[in-house]
Amino acid sequence: MIRITDSISLDEREIEENFVRSTGPGGQNVNKLATAVQLRFDVRRSPSLTDEVRARLERLAGRRLTREGVLVITAQSHRTQERNRADALDRLAELIRAAAVRPVPRRATKPTKAARRRRVDEKKRRGSIKALRGAKSFD
Repeated sequence: MIRITDSISLDEREIEENFVRSTGPGGQNVNKLATAVQLRFDVRRSPSLTDEVRARLERLAGRRLTREGVLVITAQSHRTQERNRADALDRLAELIRAAAVRPVPRRATKPTKAARRRRVDEKKRRGSIKALRGAKSFD
């Protein structure tokens, strides 16, 4: 089990990993070894996530989410499979942690009477300054 938060833990069987050839650092190794990891996590079919967390995770995932609801994270910044694998798992955990946080609902507010008065006074002051820029009349 991979512990994400106090209430969310993922089973290792829910995560699928594929190792592919990486771009970037590695010298000649990059042409021979499959060090990059492509981590796949099925968001829509995961029993570990609540509906709320699932919906927020789908929104946060953006382009990393396929049409079928599979989250794909690619890690290739390190030279070894182990470090890339750990990096991908950390990024998945961080994304799920962010989705687990319930957003604070926005409360509609109105400007105060004094703030409205200050705004109108400032608009009048700016208007009078601009009116002084007008063409002078020589009557």
